[in-house]
Amino acid sequence: MHEMTGPDYADKAAFYAELEAQARALVSDEPDRIANAANIAALIYHALPRINWAGFYFLQGDVLVLGPFQGKPACVRIPVGKGVCGTAVAENSSQRVADVNAFPGHIACDAASRAEIVVPLRDAEGVPWGVLDIDSPEPDRFDAADLAGLERLAQVFERA
Repeated sequence: MHEMTGPDYADKAAFYAELEAQARALVSDEPDRIANAANIAALIYHALPRINWAGFYFLQGDVLVLGPFQGKPACVRIPVGKGVCGTAVAENSSQRVADVNAFPGHIACDAASRAEIVVPLRDAEGVPWGVLDIDSPEPDRFDAADLAGLERLAQVFERA
């Protein structure tokens, strides 16, 4: 079993470096995408304070389909271009949203969620094939350091 230890979240650089090292250890020598997504979602959910959902959506045609996650049950299908997740894929760029209620076309899977980060998962050519999605019940919960750290974790998953 994987034991989670690490620095205090107050030192975000050290926190995300440790989380990245733990994610690498979890996916090392494991080729199964679902198993790796499940472990990384659990790692993020239990390590990152003040969040209420962490998980993955995988692209199937022009729809994102729910993958492994931690948190309350979620929306199963999200069209590309809709909501924060669909926008991340359509624009092929990470989305850091301080107030999801102010985001045009936001899809409320959990009414308690107020802030969100979505990082596209890309193949070797840079084409999106899914997203890493993190929600918080706290408005303006995420800053640039969180985004950079979560982008690095997404890269660990992409390369696994």
